[in-house]
Amino acid sequence: MAAYLPEEHSASSLDEKFGDAEKQAHVPVVAIADFDDPNLDKDAVILEDDSPYPEVRSAVANTDDPDMPVNTVRAWVIGIVWAIIIPGMNQFFFFRYPSVTVTGIVAQLLSFPLGRLWARFMPRVKVFGFSLNPGPFTVKEHVLITMMATVGYQSAYATDIIAVQRVYYNQIYNFGYQWMLVMSTQLIGFSIGGIARRFLVAPPSMIWPTNLVTCALFNTLHSQHYAGMGTRGGISRERFFAYVFLGSLCWYFVPGYIFQALSYFNWVCWIVPNNVVVNQLFGYYSGLGMSLITFDWSQITYIGSPLASPWWATANVAAGFVLFFWVLTPILYYTNTWYSKYLPISSRTSFDNTGASYNVTRILTPEATLDLQQYEQYSPLFLSTTFALSYGLSFAAITATLVHTALYYRKQIWVQARRSLSEQPDIHARLMSRYPQVPEWWYGIVFVVMFVFALISIEAWHTQMPVWALILALLIAFFYTVPIGMIQAITNQQIGLNVVTELIIGYALPGRPIAMMMFKTWGYITMAQALQFTSDFKLGHYMKVPPRAMFTAQVIAAAIAGTVQLGVQAWMFTNIEDMCSPHQKDGFICPSTEVFGTASIIWGVIGPQRQFSKGQIYYGLVFFFLIGALAPVVTYLLAMKWPNSLIKYVNFPVILSGIGYIPPASALNYVPWAIVGFIFNYVIRRRHFSWWTKYNYILSAGLDSGVAISAILIFFCLQYPRNGTIGANTLATWWGNTVSVNTADGNSAALLPIPDKGYFGPDHW
Repeated sequence: MAAYLPEEHSASSLDEKFGDAEKQAHVPVVAIADFDDPNLDKDAVILEDDSPYPEVRSAVANTDDPDMPVNTVRAWVIGIVWAIIIPGMNQFFFFRYPSVTVTGIVAQLLSFPLGRLWARFMPRVKVFGFSLNPGPFTVKEHVLITMMATVGYQSAYATDIIAVQRVYYNQIYNFGYQWMLVMSTQLIGFSIGGIARRFLVAPPSMIWPTNLVTCALFNTLHSQHYAGMGTRGGISRERFFAYVFLGSLCWYFVPGYIFQALSYFNWVCWIVPNNVVVNQLFGYYSGLGMSLITFDWSQITYIGSPLASPWWATANVAAGFVLFFWVLTPILYYTNTWYSKYLPISSRTSFDNTGASYNVTRILTPEATLDLQQYEQYSPLFLSTTFALSYGLSFAAITATLVHTALYYRKQIWVQARRSLSEQPDIHARLMSRYPQVPEWWYGIVFVVMFVFALISIEAWHTQMPVWALILALLIAFFYTVPIGMIQAITNQQIGLNVVTELIIGYALPGRPIAMMMFKTWGYITMAQALQFTSDFKLGHYMKVPPRAMFTAQVIAAAIAGTVQLGVQAWMFTNIEDMCSPHQKDGFICPSTEVFGTASIIWGVIGPQRQFSKGQIYYGLVFFFLIGALAPVVTYLLAMKWPNSLIKYVNFPVILSGIGYIPPASALNYVPWAIVGFIFNYVIRRRHFSWWTKYNYILSAGLDSGVAISAILIFFCLQYPRNGTIGANTLATWWGNTVSVNTADGNSAALLPIPDKGYFGPDHW
């Protein structure tokens, strides 16, 4: 799982970070051999003509039909439609709180009936030599469609740079700058991934566990076999999805529009709305979330669907949340560490020494660099306790992931890394060898074009990022792609480069926020995109999709997705009133942009030397690097002494990176998420396993899709028309939509008032 800083949450959700071998559907192994030969050693044949790894054999078929249609008009039309709809929808929700993310599983599930309907009703004619209906809908077409839907489904990381420039630094550059910035950051990693594929895709030891779940679902859908239950009765998964989708769509009108207190269900705060301590402990807006429940699925899934995260991972995250946010946070806050009593206990914004939001324009020169004299006259930057602690947890997650991987997987990584350079191809590599590979010059063209886009972006506009910084960022990404990719392919854990890149550029180019954001993006996201490209290539490798079709589909779909996201973002900033305002009436408060902007101030404007160096306010957080390194050692030694105890399930990389979503997430998103995960992935999974196996992930996809469509209908049918006056007189003022806000929690109250001298904190900084 990735070790993310708080501002990195647009890249990933928890359900994508945790693999679970128990999700894998059983796929019968069919060896390519003559089993009628009496002299044949059948066990030897199975091992020779299949993967040497049992987890791969359980989910991936070892056969191929090279004549199966894949690169068809049907696949491209459906794939491009998804590459427009899903990224556009997710970009729309990206700026809203609570948001909902429509994941690739929705496209994977819905494309199956769409493809079958196309095969049944589309006439079998040719247009410009291409058949509109090549016959039955194939699994390879399905894989290609799903790749196109998922390659750019999340908000492109660089769109936050554009939003921060607009909101924090009053820089509104034209669409050409925005498009080249997004394309270069999204696609230049694909060229690096292409170079790395010989180390990360073809070797059998590079397993990529997450792809096994996807392969199992593809094989389950196209074989009409449900894992672990044979021909279990009950309604079909398609019909179940339809019922859940409609129910979710209708219900969300209640917490999302009619009775919004059911979303921020801080019911304890309603009893004593002015008691600050009670509101800080039980509140959901700015508190620690001890009210426990919510009736809003979008709040529960803000950090990822709890139905898709295995219970061991959910339990680790929940334990970490309790330890750090229900135990350590109150200790730090109520002892006034970091002058915390003068601030809300939880917030995603930054503050000055008067308790107001930090006004970065007061410390900027006209060139958007730090004015040191103005900074010394204004204020140091302060963070809420949960925000500051989340930075410490992010520091700890980096070292914890490295040490945990070294302790638990060092032998496996060393052996399989050596194998990857010399091992013989398995059956999957041999089957794929019949297809033409992607020429190296294709990757070269992508790299050169995207590098030129990057150069134009930083040179033609005022970014204060030198060319050497761009080259250094790409070198960092290139250097780490293969070793981190090997770790991820074997252990399902990705080590993020965000902290590394922020530290490097923060010290190398202090006082340059735009350059800092760009350096971090090219240094970190380039590697992340390279590994995303490689992971998708491994999926195609398992499913026997021709490499050239995969490459073309990924590049074109990523370009379409990025362009659509920019268009959606531009429309939103033009047409939605008070966009990114903390009190935007429809929830478009841009939580991720706010956190990203705060990070640009911390690491870019003020710089790490004035925040985390010795003698500075948050110097103590640096010791979390050491804490993260030592924690896995302790659990490793305890597990060796008591190998059958529960300590063997403690995983500090999961604990530290999982709860690092705060902010922009809050306790409202974590506590109900853990409760729902316990109910479905522990209780129901143990007592009703056949139902869980057939319907659990379909339930998640149906709920996600229903909330997404419902939220769009609410906004465009009820909130956006007539300047938001529909139902304003009755709904905006009635108790069910105001009771949760009219509390100390809703007002983000601090425990102590500002001292009589007019400010808190140090007198000199």
